[in-house]
Amino acid sequence: MNPTPKTVLIPLPNLDFDPSEVAVSWRILTSRGHHVVFATPDGKAASADPLMLSGEGLDAWGWIPLLRKIRLLGLALRANAAARADYAALADDGAFQAPLPYAALQVADYDGLLLPGGHRARGMLAYLESQPLQDFTGAFFDSGKPVAAICHGVVLAARSRSPRSGKSALHGRKTTALTWQLEHSAWTLMKFCGRFWDPAYYRTYGEQEGEAAGYRGVQAEVTRALAQPGDFVDIAAGAPDHFRKSSGLFRDSAGDSRPAFVVQDDNYVSARWPGDVHHFAATFSLLLEDRLPRQQPR
Repeated sequence: MNPTPKTVLIPLPNLDFDPSEVAVSWRILTSRGHHVVFATPDGKAASADPLMLSGEGLDAWGWIPLLRKIRLLGLALRANAAARADYAALADDGAFQAPLPYAALQVADYDGLLLPGGHRARGMLAYLESQPLQDFTGAFFDSGKPVAAICHGVVLAARSRSPRSGKSALHGRKTTALTWQLEHSAWTLMKFCGRFWDPAYYRTYGEQEGEAAGYRGVQAEVTRALAQPGDFVDIAAGAPDHFRKSSGLFRDSAGDSRPAFVVQDDNYVSARWPGDVHHFAATFSLLLEDRLPRQQPR
């Protein structure tokens, strides 16, 4: 148990956030004694992407009512058993059931900020495109307090502007985020093996006419907000456990951080996808507790 509990804000959309990135982070933070507060656009309770909980609708026959409960690909792609158990516990949490509205957020009220992700455009746009939330996030970065962002949460950070400089909150920082390799692989899987009637399920934003493949992807958008392209950090060739970290086939756990890839730059921690979430949340917890040196990316 941490002797000096901190208050951490996790903003959410009303719908379609990733259950692993939120629930596992919540469980790790609260298990260490921290207090977690939630916020949504309107102060109404949020709900996760149902496909990521049940796996129903991710197989090629998922559009057929009588067959959608037969899951093959869906079982592999949904949140794993540990994350689903964490989400079930989160759903009963009083703070989760009574979030604040974005407009009520004040930087002084929180010791840390955690920005989770999710890819389903139906719900995520209200989170990624919220001007009040972007304004708050930019000011929170300027405060020097710890911030963590994972997957599409890094897009929100990239879109948030520093009130001091007017530049992206990530300008001058090192970061990772959902890579184009992971995003494109999931999108291709849906087009040819899974939810073919909705192939853009894994793409929050699609390219417009004349734009290169991946231009609207997470990695490309985040990179455009950085001081230089090299500030986007991916796994180096030849790094230990490279295939385990980069293939998208393995997820980390409480006892195995080998699949995870987390980048820390001073007071900011970032990660790519739900497969990093245990190591991501644990790293952020240590940073909150001043038990982790503020350092350059590892």
